Amino acid sequence: MRRRTLLAAAIAGAVVTPAIASGTARAADPGPSVTRTGTTTLDSQAIFFVSYDGLVNNNAFQKNGLLTYKGYQYAVWYTADRNAVVGRRVLGGSTWSTVKVGHTLKVNDSHNVISMGVSKVDGRLHLNMDSHSDGFTYVKSVAGLMDNPAGLSWDSSRFGAPQSTLDGLALTSQFTYPQFVSTPDGKLQLSYRVAVSGNGRNALAEYDGTKWTNLGEWSASTGTYTSEHGSSTARNMYLHGIDYDRNGRLHSFFTWREQNGAVMCSGGGITNHDTGYVYSDDRGRTWRNNAGTVVGVTGGSDKVSVTDAGLVIDPLNPDHSLMNQESQFTDSAGRPHAIISYVPGRFGQCTTNYVADRTANGRAFHVRKNASGSWQKTEIPVPLNSSQRTKLILDKYDNAYAVFPFGRIAGASAASGYTDWRILFDGSGLNAFGEVVIDETRVAQDGVLSFMYQEKSSGTTPSALHVTDFRLPA
Repeated sequence: MRRRTLLAAAIAGAVVTPAIASGTARAADPGPSVTRTGTTTLDSQAIFFVSYDGLVNNNAFQKNGLLTYKGYQYAVWYTADRNAVVGRRVLGGSTWSTVKVGHTLKVNDSHNVISMGVSKVDGRLHLNMDSHSDGFTYVKSVAGLMDNPAGLSWDSSRFGAPQSTLDGLALTSQFTYPQFVSTPDGKLQLSYRVAVSGNGRNALAEYDGTKWTNLGEWSASTGTYTSEHGSSTARNMYLHGIDYDRNGRLHSFFTWREQNGAVMCSGGGITNHDTGYVYSDDRGRTWRNNAGTVVGVTGGSDKVSVTDAGLVIDPLNPDHSLMNQESQFTDSAGRPHAIISYVPGRFGQCTTNYVADRTANGRAFHVRKNASGSWQKTEIPVPLNSSQRTKLILDKYDNAYAVFPFGRIAGASAASGYTDWRILFDGSGLNAFGEVVIDETRVAQDGVLSFMYQEKSSGTTPSALHVTDFRLPA
């Protein structure tokens, strides 16, 4: 494969003007706003422990820890006694009904999250949980449970026994980061990582309502990456997400993490580098770079590699503590948007303590493709004050909302070309630990931004887990 070429020429500056950042907004469209409508408690004593600077019930990479489907909202978490539970409520209701699904958390590792997915073809709820470079646990509901929530009781009899395979399909002994995504034709896909941090590959499996099929791996861990400091010959691709737009295109932003710390200026940093982008128009079977060139085939010998041309849309070396697995969303025209964060060069060209430097000087940036097809990037003028991740959603008018650690919300209007970022909610009264889990599916259904957060605690003392709701512009 050819050595990668950076798309630096396609990147606008850190601040762009509305004239070159034209969106789809009309002059009469309202700008971003949030009105807090209420908070409910999922669990007054949810399990609490800090590992990898995060919580197992509130890791932002936990896709669909909270989701909405056909008038009900669903949430998953671990209780103080380590039981995996799934709760549901009538959309907007104050009472959650909870079911234990027969699994208990193995170890105190915040990566061992629970993720949900819905197979629309048969109305099942699927859960994948408790895995960090080892085996996983899988549970699915009876058929039709999600299609008739008011007519079917919510109890343990509606869920099958926990499994260590996908209905007999064994994927890998080193499994991490389950992310379910519903396909436009009603199937359900499961994205996951094979192997370990710094030397792993992304893969897909697919459920058609009858059986699971392993589609295979689509990113490579091989190839040589060289920075100004040194080289690395192994890595993994960390996804910011994997999402279909309304036209059926599958989008994924990503960063690379190198195995060899020799690529960094300091051993206290992190080897993440560059923001890349790929897409698929055939349900994840083949992957294309920004220019439309095929750069990988799922299950084939040609996988998306660090040496492929045209992948990088925002170049950055490993010296700035770039965050992995941040956030992405697509707008009403199917254009991809992402949040990335790192320590900008004005604070120095070498981070020496990943957590401390991001907390002191980290900033988030909004990266998106505009109507002309160019990539643009805007710094959000809100200090992170945290080493953790920020989440992104867009409302019906394509206004953007960044949900920062501690539940702070900033917004920017499509009409301005996303140049008018400002704080809309400062997190007052939440006492949130850090990262939050967004309901990515609810915004389109009733115009509400809903997120799950856990209150701060210390040691392993359990704390309250909540869902809070904000009405967006109607």
